[in-house]
Amino acid sequence: MGARVSRAFRNFNLENRAERELSRMKPSTAPKHPSTRSLLREQLSQHPEIKEEVSRKDNELLLLLKDVYVDSKDPVSSLPVKDGELQQKPKEFRLPIGHHLDKNVMDIPKGKISVVEALTLLNNHKLSPETWTAEKIAQEYYLELKDVNSLLKYFVTFEVKIFPPEDRKAIPSK
Repeated sequence: MGARVSRAFRNFNLENRAERELSRMKPSTAPKHPSTRSLLREQLSQHPEIKEEVSRKDNELLLLLKDVYVDSKDPVSSLPVKDGELQQKPKEFRLPIGHHLDKNVMDIPKGKISVVEALTLLNNHKLSPETWTAEKIAQEYYLELKDVNSLLKYFVTFEVKIFPPEDRKAIPSK
């Protein structure tokens, strides 16, 4: 409904506003440099017909201008185009792994993992690094080995550790 109202205001009295805009005085030319201004005055005083020629409309040129049609196309790139860029391979997808099936995630491209899967594999590796090695994770989730090694090296799951104070005695609960 808001679009209807804004469209009504935008189109209100459109023809009269356009006519008023066209009948306004055109903006004056930019100011000239002082040295150029003196040369122009000198030329106009020597040749007064120049001013008439500049301000006169040439109807023949205006008619020719109406027939001009400009058709532009993007220039052809000078870089060589590889055959692989023209035809993209269809992406291979896989189903999410585990019991955390999300309704929004139906399939995941091979070579990528969801956030839940990343947390799961990091937790599995932390709990049993002998069984969940980088090679097994890469094979299970269709990832590259270098990416899995970087993931295991630089990312850790959130862990809360509460250390009891060593020098203070614990207060018994009532």
